Amino acid sequence: MKIIKSNIETEVELPLQLNISFRKVYDLYEKYTHESYKGHPFYSSALEMVKLFKQHPELNDGFSDYSLLDKYEEEIELVLNPLFPEPLLLNEIKAASIPFSFTSFKFTDRFKNILDNAGEDYELSVRNFQDESMYILACTFILSFVYGYKIDLKRPFYFDIPDRTSGTMKYYRAAFNGDFSEITPTEIAPKITKEDYRDLLNNFDNIDIWKEKFPPNSYIFKGFGLINLFDVTSEEMLSSIKANLLASDDSLIFKLQNNLRDFYAIKDLKLGYSIFDNLNDKLCETIVNKSNSIILNNKEEINCSSNYFCEEVMQKVFVNHETFIISDIEEYGKATDKNPFYHNLYDGGIQSIILIPIKATKSGDLALLEIASPNAYDLNSVNINKLKDIIPVFEAAVKRTSEERQNVLEATIQENYTSIHESVKWRFYEAAEKYHTEFQTNDNAKLDEIVFKEVYPLFGQSDIKGSSDARNTAIKEDLITQLSLAISVLKDACKKEKLPIYNELMYRVSTFLKDVKQDLNAGDEVNILDFLQREIYPVFNHIKELDKNLAKKVDIYMNRLDEDLNVVYEKRKDYEKSVNLINEKLAKYIDKKQKDAQKMYPHYFERYKTDGVEFNMYIGESITKKNSFDNIYLYNLRLWQLQTMCEMENIAYTLVDTMPHNLRVASLILVHSNPMAIKFRMDEKQFDVDGAYNIRYEIIKKRIDKANIKNTEERVTQPGKIAIIYSQDKDALEYIKYINFLQSRKQLGKIEFLELEDLQGVSGLKALRVEVIYQKDFDEKKTITLNDLIRQIES
Repeated sequence: MKIIKSNIETEVELPLQLNISFRKVYDLYEKYTHESYKGHPFYSSALEMVKLFKQHPELNDGFSDYSLLDKYEEEIELVLNPLFPEPLLLNEIKAASIPFSFTSFKFTDRFKNILDNAGEDYELSVRNFQDESMYILACTFILSFVYGYKIDLKRPFYFDIPDRTSGTMKYYRAAFNGDFSEITPTEIAPKITKEDYRDLLNNFDNIDIWKEKFPPNSYIFKGFGLINLFDVTSEEMLSSIKANLLASDDSLIFKLQNNLRDFYAIKDLKLGYSIFDNLNDKLCETIVNKSNSIILNNKEEINCSSNYFCEEVMQKVFVNHETFIISDIEEYGKATDKNPFYHNLYDGGIQSIILIPIKATKSGDLALLEIASPNAYDLNSVNINKLKDIIPVFEAAVKRTSEERQNVLEATIQENYTSIHESVKWRFYEAAEKYHTEFQTNDNAKLDEIVFKEVYPLFGQSDIKGSSDARNTAIKEDLITQLSLAISVLKDACKKEKLPIYNELMYRVSTFLKDVKQDLNAGDEVNILDFLQREIYPVFNHIKELDKNLAKKVDIYMNRLDEDLNVVYEKRKDYEKSVNLINEKLAKYIDKKQKDAQKMYPHYFERYKTDGVEFNMYIGESITKKNSFDNIYLYNLRLWQLQTMCEMENIAYTLVDTMPHNLRVASLILVHSNPMAIKFRMDEKQFDVDGAYNIRYEIIKKRIDKANIKNTEERVTQPGKIAIIYSQDKDALEYIKYINFLQSRKQLGKIEFLELEDLQGVSGLKALRVEVIYQKDFDEKKTITLNDLIRQIES
């Protein structure tokens, strides 16, 4: 007899003394020994069973010593056999058990098989078990059994039992039958009155009151119970999926993937999620964290119009919005002449997949749910029907997520892209007011174009020098670290287990390492990480089982990987921290300074963060409502710009010692003396220069930081210097005055007069390049004031 002893009854206090007894079964046998049943088929066997009980009175009287279950194994098997009919042993999940302790001692064959498949370490235990809840449950049992007070506390119990065969978890709901038990009060048991009953009803959560009315061990339980388990894995997974979709946290896809693995009993099942952009006819990664789209397979997007899918997938999924299943990827490859979709799935280790299109937006965008398995026919046209109850839940979640995503995007756009600068807001209000007034009488009323004429542009840039090289170097160093760690693990594995495969894998990893050290090409990182994922990590899982030292070695490797990206991300993280530190400091500083500059004269200002900071300013009378503009304000703003960039250089320089990466900025100012017009582009929701002539200014802005000094290969922008680009000599004379002023303040040093190489479509550019004198203990709060600048302009 299989006996599973629970640790509950030894650890949890109960109002009951638990005794195993089979008296209720004996009473049933004794019934059939009466003369009136002499012709009944049960008569003779009942006589034998009653004789057995009389030979072993403990079976009737009851016992709390569970060792007697072993002693009377054969007798108990005989006594309980009628309750466990042989035709149902492989169907029912049933056991004889002691209520409130869950110690079980007779099982159907199906129950035994489930427990054997759970593994030797598995202990049959109730999910979310709480000591106090069990005590109160026992009390309500006594109230009903002894005193006739009915309390509906039918809270189901659940057992989570692993399935080693599938590598997943199965979920079971338990139903208890207490018909074979009896309860009697002891001398210490207080008699429960109606007032006590009402008091208990009003104090369900007060365990002290329950223990007062039902002291520990004050009642005697004799008998046993029958526990029946019902497989509710599908219902549990549906409930869990609903709960996870409602929570919608950062690990949503990971949680849903685990849900579906248990739901389908496929331990390697994968879940992905992507968006089909109907307007641009492409699949793109979703904003859901860790979505890991299976179709995209590490690509950011796929153009669906480039014969990527077969016609059947395009028609069913993207046109008809029907679920599509591929049970065998190899068969699909033969039928499609191994199209790109086949190769992507094959390279990702996928052998069967389900694609579920869910309408996400009114414009026809689809959320594409991807469920895949590394084994052919794990997913097929039969078990796809299990998803019928789940798909509506996903549809509701996608609709909600889509609405939330749209709201987030609109808020982001409003805050970051179409926010109207304070200096020009009045013009937008004016246009809106006019539109609404005209719309009252004219349905064809149109919004005015927002144009500001005769404005002077100022452009400045503090660019992180060599950022691309620094980024590539960081990637290279991280890959070298990761590959070196992998080689170290394989070397130790070779010492423990002499397998040629370890040497072969070491050779391949070493080849990758050698190539990376020589040069890092586009796509190398993806290929290396894919190789590690497919070839190395499964071997690492085996290596971990060999001994503790190797397991520790593998853990060291895994702990060096970034949790989100699953790669060594140390040097890159340092690089990104350095870039972000510079960007945040410079952006914050210039945002603060430009508010002061607005006090000189209102002007339009916009700032961008890239690998560094760049900003545009436009100043002119049309931007204000007043006829007050004078060139003095333009000169003032130019001096302010030069001064501010000098201070930004100091800020960036002071950060060098605090950054993980030694990054420097190179600063540039573009001077343009002729006024121009800027126009608000409704389609792009931003200002742009207006007119063909002014396009030249935009071309120069985009190309000037890559320009070389004439007849050299030296870039005009260099760390520690500010390059002032101009085309008219009068502009140089103006800026020399400003430079002289800042030289007198010991902030700028030597000036260089340079000619620049011709750019495509642009020629005749020159530059002043002036050295920045970095200030010791630079304090951004103690800089040149507005009054200093104004006095300089007026002198």
